[in-house]
Amino acid sequence: MNWVQRKIYLYNVTFGLYMLDWWERYLFNTLVIVLMWFIFYNSSRYVADFCKRYLH
Repeated sequence: MNWVQRKIYLYNVTFGLYMLDWWERYLFNTLVIVLMWFIFYNSSRYVADFCKRYLH
């Protein structure tokens, strides 16, 4: 098992995804990706606004 496969296995075991069907895992992973996109997008906007307001 290489490094990437071990990380995927650890992710599946940590969140209990190994006991779900393939479509349930797909749905869960899609929701996680969308949530992370919102967090990163809004964080980048906040940092840009903070830099404009306080550093210039």
